[in-house]
Amino acid sequence: MDEPQPLDDRALAALDFTTYLETLRACRRCPGVQPPPVVGAVAAARILLIGQAPGPRERDEGRPFAWTAGTTLFRWLASIGAEEDSFRQRVYMGAVIRCFPGKNAKGQGDRAPSRSEVATCRPYYRAELRRLRPALVLPVGRMAIAEFVPHARLDEVVGRAFPIEAAEHACTAIPLPHPSGLSAWHKTEPGKTLLARALELIVAQPVWRETFPAKAG
Repeated sequence: MDEPQPLDDRALAALDFTTYLETLRACRRCPGVQPPPVVGAVAAARILLIGQAPGPRERDEGRPFAWTAGTTLFRWLASIGAEEDSFRQRVYMGAVIRCFPGKNAKGQGDRAPSRSEVATCRPYYRAELRRLRPALVLPVGRMAIAEFVPHARLDEVVGRAFPIEAAEHACTAIPLPHPSGLSAWHKTEPGKTLLARALELIVAQPVWRETFPAKAG
């Protein structure tokens, strides 16, 4: 059986929004993952959040960050004026790969996506960058951060804002640690302080204040 042709992010971005979402949700290119693809699509969003991959609850519910990591993430965001419902309505939520990768070999958490799975799915978030031209990108967790900001350790990047160019689009990236309960990084120092600094940087962004004006300032 012939391998499918690589996806073209420019061609994906040129589709009308409904057709693009239908194409994304119909994707079955990675045989080792558990579809369907998950996305929190907001057509005119100016902020793009990119996580690592959906978990089993996200797969079943069809929305990103729908379980325990989401509870932590939305607690962080609520502290800077974005309650969960409002955030989901105004921010485009994607991931490095869009299907649940499955459990890891030890059964203690989800399997990390492979390099080939990341490469196969990468055109989707690049198409979203081309389509939305967001002012702010929020990569969540090491794998998502590495797509935008090379780093060796989280303390090199969390708590900082980076001017980036991705998919021929210039914007600002502010990395966040992964809110997984399996990670202690954001609960101990220097993670606690750097997370607080990252949230301060986010709320200071003009696009954040425009998107969530109620508590701006």
